[in-house]
Amino acid sequence: MNDTPQQPQYRQPQPKSPSFLKNVLSTVVGLFVFCFIFFFLILLIGIIAAAASGGNDTAVKVEKNSVIELDLSQVTNDYSGKFKYKDFPMFDSDNQEGLVDVIRAIDAAKDDERIKGITITNSSTQLGIAQNKALRDELDAFKKSGKFIVAYSDGYSQSDYYLNSVADTIYLNPVGEIDFKGLSSEVMFYKDLQDKTGIKMEVIRHGKYKSAVEPFLSNEMSPENREQITALLNSVWTSVVGDIAKSRKIPVDSLNAVADRLGGRTPELAKEAKLIDKIGYIDQYEAGIKKALKLKKDEDYKRVSILDYVKATALDKLLSGGKDEIAIIYAQGEIRGGEGDVNTVSEVPIRKALKEARENDAVKAIVLRVDSPGGSALTSELIWRDIELTKKVKPVVVSMGNIAASGGYYISCNANRIFAEEGTITGSIGVFGMLPNFTELSNRIGIHTEQVSTHKNASGYSVFTPLKDDTRAIIQESVEKVYTTFVSRVAAGRKLTPEQVDAIGQGRVWSGSMALKNGLVDEIGGLDAAIEYAAKLGKTNDYSVSDYPEFEKDFSKILSMFGLSTQTKEELIKEQVGVENYRVIERIRRVSQIKGNQVLMPYELTIK
Repeated sequence: MNDTPQQPQYRQPQPKSPSFLKNVLSTVVGLFVFCFIFFFLILLIGIIAAAASGGNDTAVKVEKNSVIELDLSQVTNDYSGKFKYKDFPMFDSDNQEGLVDVIRAIDAAKDDERIKGITITNSSTQLGIAQNKALRDELDAFKKSGKFIVAYSDGYSQSDYYLNSVADTIYLNPVGEIDFKGLSSEVMFYKDLQDKTGIKMEVIRHGKYKSAVEPFLSNEMSPENREQITALLNSVWTSVVGDIAKSRKIPVDSLNAVADRLGGRTPELAKEAKLIDKIGYIDQYEAGIKKALKLKKDEDYKRVSILDYVKATALDKLLSGGKDEIAIIYAQGEIRGGEGDVNTVSEVPIRKALKEARENDAVKAIVLRVDSPGGSALTSELIWRDIELTKKVKPVVVSMGNIAASGGYYISCNANRIFAEEGTITGSIGVFGMLPNFTELSNRIGIHTEQVSTHKNASGYSVFTPLKDDTRAIIQESVEKVYTTFVSRVAAGRKLTPEQVDAIGQGRVWSGSMALKNGLVDEIGGLDAAIEYAAKLGKTNDYSVSDYPEFEKDFSKILSMFGLSTQTKEELIKEQVGVENYRVIERIRRVSQIKGNQVLMPYELTIK
């Protein structure tokens, strides 16, 4: 027997075959793909099931003795859009979060016995002056039906106070304030920035008031621009303060004095000036609502948000419609070529909507709701042409919202009748072109450019060479041609001479009340007034309204519904740099994307 211990035996490891690694990798990839497809199918089945069930989960029940909570934080546009998804009809949607939906719901609430009143609680809006006016008028009509409106805020911005001032009773938090100081506008100038960076904007324009390009030519405001901004702000303020004076029973002169001394900067001063009725906390405010509803202190009142109430009343409106239709086509946002979206006016959806409406025998008249600062001259002309074709078949009435300037006025000028609010910004009949030029910048960093051509104008315009005089002359000729066409369209539509249009044109902007005096609009009134007039022209008094246009979406938009893209690029930038800084970035981006001649609002006016 051998007691010598055995040495362990070691075997050299053999390399794995390529086929083994391939199988492992295939298995991992297969599992990943299976999980992804399974997850996607589960979500898809869930959405289809919800659609098939008729959307019961979103049904809103309005109880007796309810109060509408007017939260407008999600309401920005007049029209929130109808969307059709290519190859995926189960995702088609008819959004009901627009201002027109809210106004229609408030109108229905006047006769709804379940609704006792409306509360406006810490509501902050992004609505413009004309939109606030339209909503305010509807709230005033609601109040006249005998139901109450009450408002509370921890602090009112000037825009929010304008809307809230329609309420029967206005509360302000004991440490709150009202920003009531009048209107102002701020314009940024970039001439020095161009000189320092070497990036220059070559400007070609027609119209002494066409001040969209002024910031690139100067470091200060021209007398003409200051004149028009001053006149515009004074006109809009007159409208705003007049409405507040009527609701609060305060003389206009007294309100102007309050604005001058910042008489809303403390709750005590605001109450002394009669801007508010009560100073109190939100629990005291809600106790007052309970008292109005004759509830006990320990009882809570029934609440329904305005957007939920919109959903609850949508079916009723559909079932109670008349035999005829008035089509409302919304043109909101900058005017650009292409497919467009709910925030952009483009020829494809607008022209399609006009064609559908004029070929639909049930539609007796069309209202074009315009809220646009303008944009592409070519797109404006294409839409103008389709309105001309439509007018030969059915009447077209224009309702102007916050702004219908430049291209926004171009597509409005040939309507059978034009309605505007007193505070609507309109006119701006002028044209400009801008071309970025990097010659100085490229020279500074050592980049030099030369061109070789077969003909005099073969090279066209290059951003790396100075703008030649003959090229400038050709572009100026194009601008003048567009301006002449624009003036002729307005003259024909408004029954004025070209000389009369030129006198009120030159790129100058007007308020709605000023535009009424100079003949650019026919009547002061909101969307409802325009619809009523359109129905009269269409010879019908038994009608419902239908909203256009419909926007087509592709598969990438569907992915966002699954949370694969929860924020847009713009939302991400806003989150990082803030809303005010984003506006500056967006303004620069828009300038860099300008192509062709523009009939665009002369400046961006943010009324604070």
